[in-house]
Amino acid sequence: LSLFQVGVVLDGLWVGALLTLLPWGLLADRVGERIVIGTGLAGCAAALVAAGYAGTFEGLVLLLGLAGAAGASVNSASGRAVMQWFPADERGLALGVRQTAIPLGGLIAAVVLPMLGLRAAFFFLAALCLAGGIFGSAVIREREAAADVLEAHGLGETLRDRRLLVLCLASSLYLVAQIAITGFVVLFLHDQRGFSPGEAAAVLAGVNVLAATLRICGGRWSDVIGSRIVPLRLVGLASGVSLAITVALLDAPAAVMVTAFVLAGGFAMAWNGLSFTAAAELAGMRRSGAALGMQQSALSAAGAIVPPAFAAVVAVSSWRLGFGLAALFPLLGVQLLRPLRS
Repeated sequence: LSLFQVGVVLDGLWVGALLTLLPWGLLADRVGERIVIGTGLAGCAAALVAAGYAGTFEGLVLLLGLAGAAGASVNSASGRAVMQWFPADERGLALGVRQTAIPLGGLIAAVVLPMLGLRAAFFFLAALCLAGGIFGSAVIREREAAADVLEAHGLGETLRDRRLLVLCLASSLYLVAQIAITGFVVLFLHDQRGFSPGEAAAVLAGVNVLAATLRICGGRWSDVIGSRIVPLRLVGLASGVSLAITVALLDAPAAVMVTAFVLAGGFAMAWNGLSFTAAAELAGMRRSGAALGMQQSALSAAGAIVPPAFAAVVAVSSWRLGFGLAALFPLLGVQLLRPLRS
């Protein structure tokens, strides 16, 4: 595949999720998390198995889009479960731990997938999704005290919430740096710096380890100070500045350049748990599923645009310009969040 086609393949996952995140959130508000997680991840596993047999580029994009649409069920439902089970002074840490799922999955993929053949890689991913669906269905239970929360409430109110809209837009700006690094650093290291696929994947693994640590620490910090927005803005500042420094070091010795990428990637992924928690708390318990679906839909919309756009910029200019532009977006997001500081 060309660089642009790689961007389109990544795009398929985001587009699929964009179409279903809000409906999954509304369904979680109505029927609970267990049914949503079990059904969605089973469908995701089936689509991934089919993707392993895709014979054309178009077929691969379509099947991965279906996988993204089904797998998006876990986003709102798992966050909503945490919202029910943990009080406000523990929620940041709890959702920070929940959000380590993304870098943990990235770590597993970076370590295992390069050792597998293409079809086996899809089967491996499908098996993990199916296992997650079975586990979620078996262990997640609704709190009896929160049974009244299971009714769907206030879709229109959620969509009109100005604070939530600001948070969604700022989070989408933060996402640009994350996608630029996690989606393309392996290609950059392999194509431009001569790293083997395994060596480049090891760098991505390091990014995910740091990101998981920062998500947990950031969540706990937000509990201690009683604010999600203050640490969220500081993380965005660190993301933009660290990626800008990395751009200046793209031609530096490998050890220096890799260290810079790991730090920038860790900060570029550290914000998600804070944003996730803030969205749920802004909406309140009754609308948490819808709010998380709305926030994740906004991220998917950005995710549908960024990969092919980033690849196109790199293709017509340079990696330096691509990463440099990506560094600006978190800084814009930091400014956008200023009205929410209180």
